[in-house]
Amino acid sequence: MNVSNLILAGAVALVLTLALLAAVRSRFVRGRLTFSAWLFLAFIGLELAVAQGLGDTTVVPAIARLAFVLALVNLVIALLVNPWRENRPSDRFPAIVQDVTVLALFLVIATVLMREQLLATSAVGAVVVGFALQDTLGNFFAGLAIQIEKPFRVGHWIKIGDNEGKVQEVTWRATKLLTKDGQFLILPNSVVSGESVLNYSEPTVPTRIDIDVGTSYMTPPNDVRAAIRRALADVPLVMQSIEPQIHLNNFGASSLDFKVRFWIEDYGLELEARDQVRTKIWYEFRRQNIEIPWPIQIEYSREEQPARTEAHVVAAAEQLAGVDLFATLSSEARLSLSRSASDHLFAAGEAIVRQGDHGSSMFVVLKGAVRVVLEPSGQEVASIAAGGFFGEMSMLTGDARTATVRAVTDAQVLEIAADDMRRLAQATPGLLEHISQVVAARRVGLAQAEATAAAAATAQSHAPQSLLARIQAYLRL
Repeated sequence: MNVSNLILAGAVALVLTLALLAAVRSRFVRGRLTFSAWLFLAFIGLELAVAQGLGDTTVVPAIARLAFVLALVNLVIALLVNPWRENRPSDRFPAIVQDVTVLALFLVIATVLMREQLLATSAVGAVVVGFALQDTLGNFFAGLAIQIEKPFRVGHWIKIGDNEGKVQEVTWRATKLLTKDGQFLILPNSVVSGESVLNYSEPTVPTRIDIDVGTSYMTPPNDVRAAIRRALADVPLVMQSIEPQIHLNNFGASSLDFKVRFWIEDYGLELEARDQVRTKIWYEFRRQNIEIPWPIQIEYSREEQPARTEAHVVAAAEQLAGVDLFATLSSEARLSLSRSASDHLFAAGEAIVRQGDHGSSMFVVLKGAVRVVLEPSGQEVASIAAGGFFGEMSMLTGDARTATVRAVTDAQVLEIAADDMRRLAQATPGLLEHISQVVAARRVGLAQAEATAAAAATAQSHAPQSLLARIQAYLRL
């Protein structure tokens, strides 16, 4: 083939490569096509130089043809094994494997085209390259082994020695990790191949997280397990499809030591999951009066404070005066009710009651705010601030909870049980009639927002008496 035909072939190949560059969307494939385009351009330039009588007429054509062969091999491999519309290399043929394939084919063809020149310099060149690229070749072959064995893939969370991160890329020289601090960590492949690798993303995506928590010896272990399960059920990052494991791990020097095991879907959110679980456990333990013991390292003394001081009881009784249900009670009756009720603290976002659960108590919001939502849609139907109340129908009639109530901010609530109401009703004539009228009026108000005025009027005329009968039957009065 004469020089003009070679130049024409190179020009056709260059135009075809440029057309493919315009059609392909993958940045990875476009990068490889760009490399081939430059090689085709170099081939055309060298052939033009030969046509003009410039340069060695033996070596320059051979180099030009090698450039053409390398460009063609790189072009074919890039188009055959990679997706054209995704910005990533093929899963079966990673970038480093493609590089090795292109290099191997190129060396075979180069040996055929320039056998004499290569044989004359191969011995000396091999020694020089071996010493100069010792570390580089070590990283190269280690990277090749990683791609063949595939102990991890791009997107996996892994731990290599003391280094941990999400795999971003595996090149011929190094493995690039994105740490949880948002920093890039580049580890030479020779280091990766020499260290133990812990893959958090395989063989299954869910990752198990362990945390330790200690409780007082005065609390029964089964009560602790129940409290921890309730806390875990309200953590968004904990997978509810896998049953958590709660083991009594040790009889410690000052505590019962439990190991809590749960699963999350994304290991990158491990720190957030640990924070959420520990926070929910703290609030649940506080509500259940489960103590997390102080570490005993030195002798100390402290005065135990009751869970509710008299000041707290009095303050809660004063707030009950502003609640419609208890407005007719005497101050002594409200103080007695406040003293027998339970005081709970809920964290922001925690569920105080859940829709469909059995209930036998009501709640008065002392501090903070709560919101009422319908499941499973999550639609918010009401917001209740300090001084408001909810759950009265479950306390008065034993009905299941009709909605889920969650704390908007950290919320302190007073829980009044059905037994407390029974004792109060026995000691206060006329209280149930007043309460039934208030509750009936409240229910009618809600019904008016959803029904016609006529239906609401009918409900108002019959609701007080029928509701009073239900309350008396449930409280056995």
